[in-house]
Amino acid sequence: MKLLFTSFALGMASTSAFLAPRLAVPSALSSQARTSPSSLSMAIDGYNVDLRGKTAFIAGVADANGYGWAITKHLAEAGAKVIVGTWPPVLGIFKATLDSGKLAEDLKTSTGESWEIAKIYPLDATFDRPEDVPEAVKTNKRYASLGGYTISEVAKEVEKDFGKIDILVHSLANGPEVTKPLLETSRNGYLTASSASAYSMVSLVQHFAPIMNEGGSVLSLTYIASEKVIPGYGGGMSSAKAQLESDTRTLAFEAGRKYKLRVNTISAGPLKSRAASAIGGGEKGKKTFIEYAIDYSRANAPLAQDLYADDVGSTGLFLSSPLARCVTGVTMYVDNGLHAMGMALDSIAMQQE
Repeated sequence: MKLLFTSFALGMASTSAFLAPRLAVPSALSSQARTSPSSLSMAIDGYNVDLRGKTAFIAGVADANGYGWAITKHLAEAGAKVIVGTWPPVLGIFKATLDSGKLAEDLKTSTGESWEIAKIYPLDATFDRPEDVPEAVKTNKRYASLGGYTISEVAKEVEKDFGKIDILVHSLANGPEVTKPLLETSRNGYLTASSASAYSMVSLVQHFAPIMNEGGSVLSLTYIASEKVIPGYGGGMSSAKAQLESDTRTLAFEAGRKYKLRVNTISAGPLKSRAASAIGGGEKGKKTFIEYAIDYSRANAPLAQDLYADDVGSTGLFLSSPLARCVTGVTMYVDNGLHAMGMALDSIAMQQE
């Protein structure tokens, strides 16, 4: 079962912690798709986001692309100790890339200092407990040499290694039939999308909430397809995102009362991440689904500007910080306002003769 460790918000061996400078600024990421021009000079004057002494676990980081990495980097720059969970089939590649130094630029803060991931755990969030793992997966060459990659096992390992944590980020999504219209989606494809993209969040909170400090933050990534029709985003993924948002509100109540945690989700606009680029289209001479989505957003959103991973990263930092102490149960739109539109400006019907 393929689990893409990035949320399509439309999907190292080192063990020491990096303490970032007190003044946190949005990080400079290595490609134009990830770094906004304004982020290099934007400081949070007067309200320093200081997360030193805090520990964040980010589920679903496997490369330096996408929103999960951007949130991780912003948390690290603010001083948090960051640890991540990575899908076993790409774990070796991710570690090798880190060890090779290819991500050296991505592991620099806006002031040029280095930050690092304190520990990487193998994590397959489609499994809650060891007994849930099928024999075929256990013996798969990508899994056979690994142990403790179910959600409950990873939570126990994190507690053993770091004690209690303060921030939990769900950056996970997978829909094996995402290119199929809902009318053509199989039961298995639909339920797999829900399991990997929505229930995984419920399970993470079930197992990690008991090892989180009071006042902690839980964050996930969603997409506007949860509430609006987005042709091309199929396979039950729109339903899974709707589940995720509904569960965010319910978990905000339940985890808020039981553990004094905040639970929010970010509805991010389209970004040409690796996972998103794999969805639909891509034939020679034709645009991919994500390219259509980006062009549509630029043409119709209230703010006609590009969206960068940093924009979501800085929002994730805010929601994970004490600045958002009273913010919970929220779907936070970071999409240049596209969610507010009820009519497409570039529609043929809107063109005057």
